[in-house]
Amino acid sequence: MKKGMALFAMACILACGASAGAADSIKIGVQGAHSGDLASYGVPSLNAVKLVTEQANAKGGLLGKQVEIVAQDDQCKPEMATSAATKLISDQVGVVVGPICSGPTTASLPLFQEAGLIAVSPTATTPGLTETGKNPLFFRTVANDNAQAKLTSDFMLNKLKVKKIAYLHDNGDYGKGFADNNRALMEKGGAETVLFEAVTPDAVDFSAVVRKLRRAKPDIVVFGGYQPVASKLVQQMRRDRLDTPFIGPDGVKDETFLKMTGKDSEGVYASYPKDTSSLEEYKHARDAHVKAYGSEPGFGYYNAYAATQCLLDAIAKTGGTDTAKLKEALRTNAVDTPLGKIRFNDKGDAAGMALSIYQVKDGKFVELDHSVVLE
Repeated sequence: MKKGMALFAMACILACGASAGAADSIKIGVQGAHSGDLASYGVPSLNAVKLVTEQANAKGGLLGKQVEIVAQDDQCKPEMATSAATKLISDQVGVVVGPICSGPTTASLPLFQEAGLIAVSPTATTPGLTETGKNPLFFRTVANDNAQAKLTSDFMLNKLKVKKIAYLHDNGDYGKGFADNNRALMEKGGAETVLFEAVTPDAVDFSAVVRKLRRAKPDIVVFGGYQPVASKLVQQMRRDRLDTPFIGPDGVKDETFLKMTGKDSEGVYASYPKDTSSLEEYKHARDAHVKAYGSEPGFGYYNAYAATQCLLDAIAKTGGTDTAKLKEALRTNAVDTPLGKIRFNDKGDAAGMALSIYQVKDGKFVELDHSVVLE
């Protein structure tokens, strides 16, 4: 079915008698959650692409052409992703920033692969997206879940010295992957699993889960999933007077999480890219967002900013959107971004950026002295 959709989209392109490289503009596709429950993840990425392309266009564009954004909303739902990806292909985009969530990325990549499109995700972290070798045209400016799990498990074992672990996840590619990877590393390190359970993301009442946590008596709760579920879980735990420490992946480190949980978020841990706010590229990216939108950037903004910079740099250096040339350029050219100077390794993962552990203190995520550099 997916292959058929991709072939149909490609037939439409051929019928039009044009390619992205021959058009009057260079089209950048942007796929992600631009509405719905996870819009707080997708909208910052879309904003980042808009700002980077606006800056490029203000300087004359790329290769004598203006850069045009073609956005498609998949709400971070795999069932909407194939339609969004097919529309991008039929709209003759040259490259894609996104998708942002792992499930939709898994669903979309066969279509992009069939169409010969490079896709760079700012926030899709499932390891298999790069490590299986099935998606050679896929890149990302975020650490995969293996890297996050390596950091969080090391932190729990060697800094917090925990022995008994409870794992909760939303049963999605992203959430369960993070929980599974942590469990493997923690058990290898001698920690005991006292609970491993999926929760229903749409559930309103998590009191039954909290009762299981109370009986299991873990030293820490490892959560795999996004901030809406994390927020509800933390609130339920604190409401039921369960003060067990809570740690999650980068999907938890979001301003919306802090707003939803309030004081209940105090002490929560999360992994996230290392603070690079002292870099000039970071300052420039932040100032651009504040000027344009009157607010601080949200989750994934800097990752998407970096993804767009890397793509535009590759297009400029190779003279177009030829897939083979772009692929080589992304792997060999290091680009100064808000995340630091990065390029991509042979698998497509970002090399050069770093991850840190953060903790909520006085209502803000504060970076702790525990990090790892990606290779």
